[in-house]
Amino acid sequence: MKIAGGPDERKYSSLDVEQVEADGTFSGYASLFGRVDLGRDLVERGAFSESITKRGAGGIRMLFQHDPNQPIGAWREIREDERGLFVRGKLATGVGRAREVLELMRDGALDGLSIGFRSQQAVSEPRTGIRRIKKADLWEISVVTFPMLPEARVETVKGRGDLPSPREFERWLTRDAGLTRSEAKTVIARGFAHLLRERDAAPGTPERLAATIRRATKLLQQRD
Repeated sequence: MKIAGGPDERKYSSLDVEQVEADGTFSGYASLFGRVDLGRDLVERGAFSESITKRGAGGIRMLFQHDPNQPIGAWREIREDERGLFVRGKLATGVGRAREVLELMRDGALDGLSIGFRSQQAVSEPRTGIRRIKKADLWEISVVTFPMLPEARVETVKGRGDLPSPREFERWLTRDAGLTRSEAKTVIARGFAHLLRERDAAPGTPERLAATIRRATKLLQQRD
């Protein structure tokens, strides 16, 4: 969602909160490059680079719902990579609101990020109605309720233990291990608990683990 208010804009991205550390540290993507969001905007790679260099992670605020009266922590790392705007921050768990946010993130009830920025260079395409943002002055990133870019997700919020949740595991199975969604659900429903018990005792590369999961899935399905 893009909110008017002078030259400043806010653009929401949905976060996939997977792990939150006990100390309130989490990470993920606040924006994805080359993706058209629900407001018909597309952020190009490099749009934030000058702003990040100028301000640094410490100069870009972490707020709750874009409220300047509700800072909830600090960003430790903000950088662009091939995928988008990667962020890693730490909630100030000594603050009541930050503790609430931490619990909501752990429970999956709060999983959105939103960038607050000023567009400095953009080109609109009349035929498609898409605005391509080439340069933006990034000044804050908020933890928010509602998303604008569904694909941009928070990926790590540790603290719910070292093992992934079933939702995280399903995502890994389908995205990285290459299983179908049906296969992933079979593993989770029939072999997830056993796999978790055996994982630490089974050395090997992620590729070897993926092959093992595929074999286990086929065996489980053959028993149906």
